[in-house]
Amino acid sequence: MPAGNNEQPSAAAKPAATPAAEPLGPIVLIGPMAVGKSAIGQQLAQHLGWAFVDTDAVVVAQHGTIAEIFASRGEHAFREMEARAVAHAVEDARRGQAVISLGGGAVLDSGTQQLLGRCTVVYLECDAETVAERIARNSGRPLLAGDAMGRWRTLFATRQPVYERLADLVLDVRRGSIPELAHRLEDALGEYVAAKSAAVPAPAATKEVE
Repeated sequence: MPAGNNEQPSAAAKPAATPAAEPLGPIVLIGPMAVGKSAIGQQLAQHLGWAFVDTDAVVVAQHGTIAEIFASRGEHAFREMEARAVAHAVEDARRGQAVISLGGGAVLDSGTQQLLGRCTVVYLECDAETVAERIARNSGRPLLAGDAMGRWRTLFATRQPVYERLADLVLDVRRGSIPELAHRLEDALGEYVAAKSAAVPAPAATKEVE
């Protein structure tokens, strides 16, 4: 991810302790493949002292690699496994505090979309240039076989409206290191909690993290 400086003006002090679980619920990161959901989510979880769950990693641990699942059982079987992993992660997080990273296509499941209503959903926003180098280094994504960037752009065009509709917060990840982006997100979440705790009416549009 390109380095840069895109500091967020802070309307509220960075929380000295973990944000209250009640206003937030589980924090769920969504966005396209290779955008950095796992890396940013893990860093954020460390900052907050929360658990971290990568639902793709859960599926792999239980069923084998995603490429193997696609090859032997097909995408539909993978999506069922994925939806179950998301449901279990969200349910487990209701008994504690967790940051959950979802696979790029997980948001297409209607049951998952309903579950996300219990969560604080953060959409990691990017463009093709942001992820091109990472995709070039990883050829193991079955949905990107062949023309990887062409496939990525097609999938992103289909999924982007869903990401935008589900998001409570949007984090632009085009500039900044993983630690910088995690800190910006932590600040934004602190402000989000403060606004909810003060019963400030939610804005008509999704708040964008600047």
